[in-house]
Amino acid sequence: MKERLQELKEEALGKVESAQNLKEVNDVRVAYLGKKGPITEVLRGMGKLSAEERPVIGSLANEVREEIASQIAAKQARLEEEEVERQLASETIDVTLPGRPVKTGNHHPLTAVIEEMEDLFLGMGYSIAEGPEVEKDYYNFEALNLPKGHPARDMQDTFYITEDTLLRTHTSSVQARTMVACEGEGPVKIICPGKVYRRDNDDATHSHQFTQIEGLVVDKDIRMSDLKGTLEVFAKKMFGEEREIRLRPSFFPFTEPSVEVDVSCFKCSGKGCNVCKTTGWIEILGAGMVHPNVLEMAGFDSKEYQGFAFGIGAERIAMLRYGIEDIREFYTNDVRFTTQFKRA
Repeated sequence: MKERLQELKEEALGKVESAQNLKEVNDVRVAYLGKKGPITEVLRGMGKLSAEERPVIGSLANEVREEIASQIAAKQARLEEEEVERQLASETIDVTLPGRPVKTGNHHPLTAVIEEMEDLFLGMGYSIAEGPEVEKDYYNFEALNLPKGHPARDMQDTFYITEDTLLRTHTSSVQARTMVACEGEGPVKIICPGKVYRRDNDDATHSHQFTQIEGLVVDKDIRMSDLKGTLEVFAKKMFGEEREIRLRPSFFPFTEPSVEVDVSCFKCSGKGCNVCKTTGWIEILGAGMVHPNVLEMAGFDSKEYQGFAFGIGAERIAMLRYGIEDIREFYTNDVRFTTQFKRA
């Protein structure tokens, strides 16, 4: 049996050495070390040996198995390394080739305008306040001097969820919540950006969902001149230092007096063109002094505190600034639209 084991060892090692690939090496392993291999057959025949020969042959058989297994493992490692080297050689990267351009994203024009206005007012000492889009009737209407049955409610075409719950029609509800939270102690100086909702037929200039940025200042000795100065800074920042504003009397239930604010046309400089409809002025927002009733309902003493408020339509500012003619373009998610605009 010793001679047979030596023959099997030399035969197996020879085949391992001549193997050209991993499959051939594995075939040798199965043929010589498998359950049906010749070494296993030798071990099965040890029962015919004497008691003195069995440990000698058993030890030799184990040595042969271990050496064959060791050579197989070494051969596999060499072949695997050679395969990796061949693969690397065939897949060499030409570092001199130009890289593939990476497409970068771009600010949506509406987002760019909102962030620019936020930066402007933050620089003027305002803070940003937020509130729920699903709002209570009280904060959306009653706290803003619009009691149930008030005719001005009909102008806003509200999405009601229940009798006392609705989708907010303006971010003035955030102003009301902020004033209530202050418990009658000023100052208050906030802007409230966010989505608002009204039942409207979508067309080039109307949408059932749009974005408002409203501002509120409440403190002692606040005057209409403070409001005018603030809006002048806003107009010059958004439309150019040469711009002028004018205030026209208007009506809003939550402000008294109320004004519509126009900016001198940035295209024709007031001479008259298609943008300003030959008037030289473009309406951009509504504003006014906070109504005493609103202050009182929020817990402020209207004889001690005054305030002003304004509401800006972010879409309108973006449309005027970028020459966008259809408000629906903001919500189509068409990358061809957004890539036209670069934030300054």
